[in-house]
Amino acid sequence: MTPHARSLWRGPRWTLALLLAGMGTLGPFSIDTYLPAFAGIAANIGATPAQMQQTLSSYLLGFALMNLFHGALADSFGRRPVVLAGLAVFTLASAGCALSGSIVELVVFRTLQGMSAGAGMVVSRAIIRDMFAPADAQRMMSQVTIYFGIAPAIAPVIGGFLFVHAAWSSIFWFLAAVGALLLAANWRLLPESLPVASRQSFHPRPLLAGYWGMVRSARFMALVVASGVPFNGMFLYVLSAPVFLGEHLRLGPQQFFWFFLLTVAGVMGGAWFSGRLAGRIPPRHQVRHGFVVMFVVSVLNVALNLLFEPSPWWAVAPIAVYAFGWSLMVPAVTLMVLDLVPDRRGMASSVQSCAGSLVNALVAGVVAPFVMHSTVALAVASAAMLAVGLVAWLWVKPRLA
Repeated sequence: MTPHARSLWRGPRWTLALLLAGMGTLGPFSIDTYLPAFAGIAANIGATPAQMQQTLSSYLLGFALMNLFHGALADSFGRRPVVLAGLAVFTLASAGCALSGSIVELVVFRTLQGMSAGAGMVVSRAIIRDMFAPADAQRMMSQVTIYFGIAPAIAPVIGGFLFVHAAWSSIFWFLAAVGALLLAANWRLLPESLPVASRQSFHPRPLLAGYWGMVRSARFMALVVASGVPFNGMFLYVLSAPVFLGEHLRLGPQQFFWFFLLTVAGVMGGAWFSGRLAGRIPPRHQVRHGFVVMFVVSVLNVALNLLFEPSPWWAVAPIAVYAFGWSLMVPAVTLMVLDLVPDRRGMASSVQSCAGSLVNALVAGVVAPFVMHSTVALAVASAAMLAVGLVAWLWVKPRLA
């Protein structure tokens, strides 16, 4: 914790949480707002569906790649410059997307969007731990998660509205406006939480040594797996939503929002409860509670899908409860990741985010297409994601100081 860190932010803590959560919303907004306009964009710029898919793949690739470096840059040059530079590039890249007249231009600017969108999300975790002791940091992360959870729920609605009532480019102008607003707010309000004396060298040798030290640390990687892989037990259903909701549950497109509403409510409810428990029970107990919730509901979900025909009356609820369990435990595990390397918190956050992004991409590209056409396969795959994280947690728990 940075000396005198509490003096860096004299306003209510919820306002700092809102500022940091705003930076994290760039990721879901960049994906979910433009998805409703996929066909319209393709028709306007003469792109094929496969080419349009590249605008998503290039974004995700840029996001995962630069997530590995945002934190290291913040450890070397300070938190504030990296956040401001990321927001500036994101704003310009969004304007470039809006002005694109060909698929090549759109792919290039989407890549730049991805490379810059993760800066605030990665660095904000390090800022929180810089400024607050463990229990207060957990409360702050929980608040950030609550605010952040709103973005996936409203982004598709905003994107669909803009596409219907204006040109597709208005979606990217909207993202540019969000980026500009966040840039102005952070320029004015965001404190620098990393003292000059605590900054690390950006020379390649110590930088690579830092990355290698984390990757080869079994404790560090086990915590990364415990926090990131179980998320995909829920994310798998989000990726499979058109098939899961439309084919298996026979819901109309106008009814899909119930699934997203309940899932987001689960995430926000778990994050709220996590903040309430911070400082009242040991973090390990809180992590245990989260895994117990996910384990019980995963077993129940598999059993229900084996015994009954899928129905919206029961098939959506287990996913929302799973989301509650995940967000109940993940703030505590994230702090454990950062505290394993207190002198390299930015880099630790980068490695955690990059690993999570790579697993998400693997699930999106390989697992989801393979299992989405069977509700039983979906339930089993979701439980398998939890099992991987649970095994990692049970292994690392007795090895933590």
